[in-house]
Amino acid sequence: MKKPIYVTQPVLPPLEEFIPYLQEIWANKVLTNGGPFHRQLESALSEFLGVEYITLVSNGTLGLITALQAAGITGEVITTPYSFVATAHSLLLNGIKPVFVDIDPATLNLDPRRIEAAITPATTAIMPVHCYGHPCDVDAIDKIADKYKLKVIYDAAHAFGVEDRDGSILKRGDLSVLSFHATKVFNTFEGGAVVCRDADTKRRIELLKGFGISDEITVNLTGTNGKMSEVHAAFGLLQLNDIRRMLAERQKIDMLYRAKLEGIPGISCISGIGERVANYAYFPILVGPQFPMSRDALFAYLRQHDIYARRYFYPLITDFPMYRDLPSATAANLPVATRAAAEIICLPIYPGLSDLQVNEIVECIVHASKA
Repeated sequence: MKKPIYVTQPVLPPLEEFIPYLQEIWANKVLTNGGPFHRQLESALSEFLGVEYITLVSNGTLGLITALQAAGITGEVITTPYSFVATAHSLLLNGIKPVFVDIDPATLNLDPRRIEAAITPATTAIMPVHCYGHPCDVDAIDKIADKYKLKVIYDAAHAFGVEDRDGSILKRGDLSVLSFHATKVFNTFEGGAVVCRDADTKRRIELLKGFGISDEITVNLTGTNGKMSEVHAAFGLLQLNDIRRMLAERQKIDMLYRAKLEGIPGISCISGIGERVANYAYFPILVGPQFPMSRDALFAYLRQHDIYARRYFYPLITDFPMYRDLPSATAANLPVATRAAAEIICLPIYPGLSDLQVNEIVECIVHASKA
């Protein structure tokens, strides 16, 4: 029986390489609360990513929730409907009203040209997403934020290692939040990190992710439990040893897809306009009206051939019951996002995906185009 091809697959190092880390954890009996592997991983990530202040958290969602709290965000926040639902959930969970703005048709990121019209006296921040790891138009967003004195919190779940002309994309805005979930370019099984600009904000994030406890008898903030365990941090250190090879493999797969898909009517690739260093986190294609099948029909056709692509992001966040009644959530307000959600498919991409498998996936799309 042929083995299915999934959209992503965690890269696991040999077990024998992980065992010494586990033995050290067992020997020193420090399991969490900022142990030695936790500190080592923060330092290693700071150096690799080119950022000064980074704080590990137990997952990206708690990272978003904590970043909003650390920045003191209230009222309304302008964000994108085209993202994983955790982006907007982090707002609701902080009692903040999301205001949805349409996306740019080329990058599928929040469209800066739509932001100013959505600003009200209650607006305190903008939360864009570097979708698929492609950088937002950070200069335009910063200009708007400066003009209206708004904070900018980037959902950078996909943007590990991504750089623009000024270096790490994570240094833009007031805070950036990474996800280290098992499906991401760099993972710690579950995990994430918050990048900020200064030591005072980092200390506040540290307090918030540790219940707000500052010493044995003092609780200063209403925090939560967002700490990363030593096991997760150790796995991250092991992953980081091999990250450059994994990124190079992703780039090779990305280039092969683009060469093979070129010229198929109705299939277009997202260009990722503007990045200088990409991470090839996903390989999204749009299935346009020139293709003889609908996106959903092609999705089903791929499944029939054991290719488990993903309609990512579909449905839009604004289609879910907790958001659909907001005035900004109407499809008429979000025509580009609505169209993208109806056309998107992310094809499999991960280190270890062979040229033969890429050819098989593309051939399946070619056959579908002739059906």
